[in-house]
Order: sequence, then C-alpha cells, then structure tokens
Amino acid sequence: MKPGSRLSFRLFLATLLLAPISFAQSAKPVITKIDPPNWFAGLPPSLLLIHGEHLENTTFSIRAKSGSAHPRITETTISPNGHWAFVNFDPGKKPGAIQLIATNPRGSTTALYTLTARRPQSQGPRGFNSSDVMYLIMPDRFADADPTNDALPNFRDPDDRSRARAYHGGDIRGIEAHLDYLQQLGVTTIWTTPLYDNSAEQSGNSYHGYSATDMYAVDPHLGTMADLQSLVRAAHARGMKVVLDTVPNHVGAAHPWAKDMPTPDWFHGTPASHIQAQYDFLSIVNPDGNAVTRNAVLNGWFANSLPDLNQDSPLVALYLTQNAIWWIETAGIDGLRIDTFPYVPRSFWHTYNGTLRQLYPQISEVGEVFDGDPKVTSFFAGGRANRGSDGTVDTLLDTPFDYPMFFALRDALTRRKPMTAIAEVLKQDALYPHPERLVTFLGNHDNKRFLSESGADPAALRLGFGLLATLRGMPQLYYGDEIAMTGGNDPDNRHDFPGGFPQAKSDQPSQAKSDAFTQSGRMEAEQSMEAWVSSLLQLRAHTPALQTGQLAVLSADDRTLAFIRGTNLSSACSQQPRYIIAVNSDSVPHDITIPLDTGSLINCSRFIPALETTAEAHSTAGGKLQIHLLAQQIVILRAEK
Repeated sequence: MKPGSRLSFRLFLATLLLAPISFAQSAKPVITKIDPPNWFAGLPPSLLLIHGEHLENTTFSIRAKSGSAHPRITETTISPNGHWAFVNFDPGKKPGAIQLIATNPRGSTTALYTLTARRPQSQGPRGFNSSDVMYLIMPDRFADADPTNDALPNFRDPDDRSRARAYHGGDIRGIEAHLDYLQQLGVTTIWTTPLYDNSAEQSGNSYHGYSATDMYAVDPHLGTMADLQSLVRAAHARGMKVVLDTVPNHVGAAHPWAKDMPTPDWFHGTPASHIQAQYDFLSIVNPDGNAVTRNAVLNGWFANSLPDLNQDSPLVALYLTQNAIWWIETAGIDGLRIDTFPYVPRSFWHTYNGTLRQLYPQISEVGEVFDGDPKVTSFFAGGRANRGSDGTVDTLLDTPFDYPMFFALRDALTRRKPMTAIAEVLKQDALYPHPERLVTFLGNHDNKRFLSESGADPAALRLGFGLLATLRGMPQLYYGDEIAMTGGNDPDNRHDFPGGFPQAKSDQPSQAKSDAFTQSGRMEAEQSMEAWVSSLLQLRAHTPALQTGQLAVLSADDRTLAFIRGTNLSSACSQQPRYIIAVNSDSVPHDITIPLDTGSLINCSRFIPALETTAEAHSTAGGKLQIHLLAQQIVILRAEK
C-alpha cells in the first residue's frame, strides 16, 4: 500500500457509512394502506395501489385462502422512494379471503385482503330519468341523527355550528331519519354532496366533501359505510333512489398524495408549482380553441389550491374508474353526479363512462357543466361525438345539468328579463342528443338561494317551482328551497335545515323554534311553500305527459309564457290528455290568447284546471283559447278532446 492510501481507504469507509444505503434493503416491507380496501370477484383485471415503507426491491405474491378462486398478480411497479406499489392482478371468479405477501431481502409482510361477491343484477343501479324528482342534500347541514360522531376525539375540526365554514354535525343517519318527509314532498331520488373522507384537511372547512383526503372512506363526521348502506336499503324499500357526488377532477390539498405522489405525473404540477384553472370552456368547444387556455382548463388546479389529477395517466385513470365501481358495488347506489365535468379530458370520460355502462347498464350520470350557453353544455352531453380542440369524442354522459335554463329562470323571474329567455333556451333543445334527460333546477349549493336574489319574492319562487315541475327533463330541488329558505353566496346558502339539529344550537336564530320536517312545526311561510311544492310534485307524479311528454312553446313575450306538454304534439288532440302551462311573471294581470287551429290543439274542446289553485278564468271563443292570468301566476290546464 502506497503512502497516503490508508487515509484514502478510511475516507472511503467513512463515505460508505454516511451515504444512503441504496444497494441493500434496510428493513422488511411495511404496508399501511391498500386502495381499494377490498375488491370484487368476477370483475376484469384490476389495480391495487399499495402504500407503505421499504417497498423498494419488493416482490408481491398472493396466497388464496379457502373459498376463493386463484387470483394472480400480472404486473408490479414500485415507486423509486419505496412508498408506493402498483400491483395489477386478476381477482378470479370466486369471492373469498386472500393473503397479499410483500417480500424483500429483509423479510416478508402479509396483509389480509378480501374479494367480495358482486351485487346480483337485481340489486344493481336503477338509474334516474325524467319521471324522477331529485333532491340535493349537503349531509352536514341537513339533519343530525347520530350525536356520537359530533365530537370524536381524533378530529382536528370538531363540529361548530357557530362557524359558517365548519362541520355542523349533520350525518347520513339524519337523511334516513327523514325519508318520510322527502317522500311526502314528492322526492324520488336523493343526491348527496361527496361522502369522501375530508377530515385530514387542517382548516376544518371541508364539510362539503369536495376536498377528499381519502377517496375510499366515508367522512367520519358523516357516519360510516354501514350508515350509507342502511340509507340506500331504506330508500330502495320505498322505491326511492340514491345518487352520490363523485369528483374525478381533483383531491384536497391535505391528501397524502400532495406531499408524496405515487408517480411523478400523478398530478398536473405540484403544490409549489402549478397553474390555476381557468373557466373558459369555449377553448375546448372550439376546434381551434386557444391551446394555452385549454391547458389551463384541463390541467389547472381548481381554486388554485386543489391538486389536479392527471387523467391522461393510465394509472390515474384506472384508479378513478375503480373508485366509482367500488362505491357502486359497496353502497348499492343508483347513479352518479359528476363534479367539474369540463375540467377533465373528454377522452377519459369516454372510457370511464363506457366502462361503467358496460358493468351497470341501468346506471345514470349527470355532469356539472357550469355554463349558461346551450352550445357549451350540449357539447359535453353524451350520445354524439363532438369535435373540439381536444379531438372528436363522445363523453357517453347521460346528461349535463341544464344551467342555461337555470340562468334563464332566474333572469326572467327575479331580474325582470323577458320570458322569451326561457323560450330561447327551449328552442335550442335540438343541440342535445337527449334533451328529455336534462336536469333542471332553481338552486344548488354553488349559488345564492333563489329568494336571496335581488328582485325575488315568494310569488316568484312559486312560479319557479311551477315551471320546474312542468318543463321537460328531471327537476332537481336544493334542500330547504321548498320551505323558502334564504341565503346569499357560499357559505350563506348552506344554512342548517330547520328542525334537523338541536334547537338551542340553531345557526339561524330566527328559525330556532322551527321544525320544518313537520307541518305543525313549520312557520306560515314555510308551510305555504312546502304545500305548493308538494302539490306540484304530486301532480307531476300522476301525470305522464309532464314526465315524458313532448314540449312545444305556444307563446312568449316579455312577461308571459305558454307551452304544451303531451304525446304526438304534431297531431290533433286525441284521447291522451295534453297540458297547457301558462305563466305571468309581471306584477299586473295579463291575458294570453292561443289559437286552437294549430296541430297540437286541434279537436281540443275541454280545458280543465289541473290544480285547484290554478283555476282562473279561461274561455274558448272564435277558435281561440283565452287565459286570464293574475299577477305572478301560473295556470296548468288539462286539454281534452
């Protein structure tokens, strides 16, 4: 050894001791979480996302226990930091327990995993359609029926009803406890905002469910999966349906992925370096749309804070598709409401919806396309391959929400815009492959309540509900609108439902003594509106023409609108009754005159009020139907031969 070589060797040894050991495993594998937490026998090959420690240089194998078939692993990919493993496997045909074994040079770890039987076809999703009435509930703000989840000791964000953006204590059991109320009102389909676990969010502001920190768990503030399964069973026993909100666009800022991505391209960007989402959907609708803007729509972080998932990654796409399947199979739900629909590539929706439709032929989905232009909303509807800046794609979406009608109704009824605005929206129904599937609404959790619009009053809200019950499509109500609740922009539009919480802790002192779930507990204004809505929905429930009939506008001007619903409207009046709906939005009376020599009204000779409350003067003379409308009134007439 030459002089100085001993010193060099010592430096070499010191370097080895201080350097990270990359060529040898430091400990045996640790598995902390598996997504999905269980899977279903008989489904196509699937993907497990495994989180843990020391997974580098790890191999995975499956040992089938008694009762199961022989699932097998087909491929494994592990993240460089050893925290994530993607395990592709074929679950086999039979349910049963299996052991998932992770092995590295330091040892093995075994995790128990269950392959569950799929629901029988008779218990599959029932879907929703235009004969239904959907009711949107924010579970945290509807009713508290389980006080045990109000202040769990491990919550960073305990319920606090004095804070507008905190959890208030409503839960899934609170919904089930009031199914009587919903059914009496005329509701057939319940839509809840997301039930994902949001509880890891540090701020405590994620009561709404749109900031998921675990997409495979129910938020403990809201209850358990057993509570959700109980709600679905109870609803189904009444012939009602349950629709869950799903969010494939983004997760919450506190999701573990935000600090430790499973793959480098799991998100578009990072918490420290990303672009903000833009809301210019025309950049996608227009085949020559601006590429920079389109990129910001599809790849930007919603609200500049919510990590944007990269659905172009096959691993992310499969994870999200499996997540929807897991909720459908586990909870037994009937359909999905899809959040932030245009912010996700349409190519993903084609595959996602196509997979769900193949597995669940009866499932229904409604997508949020928050835009007032029918050309934009119809572009994202399924049933037609539309060419846009992201190619020619059919999203296979059942229907978008009818935001154009939402804006037209509010404009005409509260801002004194012409009633022709409603007629103009109806004239563009041909843009949709299935306009009869559109979901119409007066309000939701993202907009100020109808009655808090400048120029709104209870009479205008009554007109709005009258139109909602008689227009084409499926009506959707926002919890509390039926009892004339008020509220400005978020979060003021998300007050607690009166009677759903301990009265001493009401977040609306003016309603501290009100229990709007019961007729005797409602204040006069609440009872008046609830009775009106109930009567309209009962009429609709017993009138096929108002559920599935064609629609034709008969007349429209600044303050009045008249249209007809029924079958075969191009032919003369037959034995099948047709319904004429006439509306006056003005503060003074108006008359509407409708010729009876047009195809849909030829041979109609009897015009009978369909609701006693709409029985105002009407007459036929000289081949014309004359309807006298009082101020802010809607009249519904049954036209017969």
